[in-house]
Amino acid sequence: MTANPANTALATFGNGCFWCTEAIFQQVDGVISVVSGYAGGTVDNPTYKQVCTGNTGHAEVLQIAYDPAKVTYDELLEVFWMTHDPTTLNRQGTDVGTQYRSAVFYHTDEQRRLAEEYKKKLDASGAFPRPIVTEITAFTEFYKAEDYHQNYYNQNGEQPYCQFVVRPKVEKFKKVFAKKLKES
Repeated sequence: MTANPANTALATFGNGCFWCTEAIFQQVDGVISVVSGYAGGTVDNPTYKQVCTGNTGHAEVLQIAYDPAKVTYDELLEVFWMTHDPTTLNRQGTDVGTQYRSAVFYHTDEQRRLAEEYKKKLDASGAFPRPIVTEITAFTEFYKAEDYHQNYYNQNGEQPYCQFVVRPKVEKFKKVFAKKLKES
């Protein structure tokens, strides 16, 4: 799908393994593209192998281009918060390391404000059994991950990791967020 750049905004989220969450955001109505990559670190143009060491400071992230007339940043935040565990520091499930941390890399002051407000409301509501540890940090640089990480679930859906880890997350997302799905 092609969008007019004037009607496109960016969101950058780190919510664990990008293989798991890319497949979710690709299905949100109003999302134009989802690119897996790295943000928040100190090494220029890091490789997956470097990021996996935990020594670069990068998180695995999704850079999401979206049409704000179809989906709001608040709605993307809702999907973000509810499709990973924002209460575990530097881990998602069995994936452990700083590269799997929960993070919002905001592009504007409005995104920062909305993310901080949402996080505060979720913590106060008791929606999660533990405090939210998601970092909310200014976006600085995005590095696209290697090509084999892009569109991973759609191209590798029959692999065991996709069947046992990604697929259940995608199916749960479809049930909970049915009204936010793209039309088939």
